[in-house]
Amino acid sequence: MQLIKSNLLNNFSNLTHAFTTREEGASQKPYSSLNLAWHVGDDAQHVETNHELLSEKLGYDKNSLIHMKQIHSNLVHVVNEEDDFFTPKSCDALITNKKNTPLMVMVADCSPLLFYDNKQKVIAVAHAGRAGAFYNIVKNVVDSFVSEFACEPQNIYVTVGASISVCCYEVGQEIYEEACAIGLEYAVNKKEKSYYLDVSKILQTQLLACGIQKEHVEISDACTCCEHESYFSYRKSGVTGRFAGVIALK
Repeated sequence: MQLIKSNLLNNFSNLTHAFTTREEGASQKPYSSLNLAWHVGDDAQHVETNHELLSEKLGYDKNSLIHMKQIHSNLVHVVNEEDDFFTPKSCDALITNKKNTPLMVMVADCSPLLFYDNKQKVIAVAHAGRAGAFYNIVKNVVDSFVSEFACEPQNIYVTVGASISVCCYEVGQEIYEEACAIGLEYAVNKKEKSYYLDVSKILQTQLLACGIQKEHVEISDACTCCEHESYFSYRKSGVTGRFAGVIALK
């Protein structure tokens, strides 16, 4: 199983983390093969098997994993005793200081973000597509670190996994106009009559604006659409699976 690790988060021995790829799972086409999402039409048993394979690889109890019913919002959920593997909350970010409680974000072009505060020992995950970037889910996550766990932004590390890059993320004029209206025109590349959105640029700008140190931010340059043989890409394939970012405190 091919897993992508963060150079930043590799420095912390009390963390388990990884970004998955689409390789070496049980799912069949068009979800082949390590699809981790139930809502895309894949065989449920195949998805269950994929979660078992991943949990064995990373060394956590599958049923301790907390994931989300992602809704393209900026909602952050603080994990509590009622949360479990089988009843995901409707939100787009999770945060906790609980040990042995892996958090997962699933994507297929959107950006998967993993957060860690090494001082307060708090982790979070976030799902940021165009909507999450436009609604500034990053700020809500950082605010939750501060308000819920007394963290300071300069102690937070953030790694962003593979996502659709500006080279492939063509958007319509209405999205360009929306970006301009909320001060994000800097993240739109215009080529003749076409517009291309750079979500990674937005996320980096928002992270720094929240007080995250530049050297604590790591953003993958892998494009899921260009590299669709390694990553699931909704823009490229339409019907497809989801890969994931996972983080846990040991």
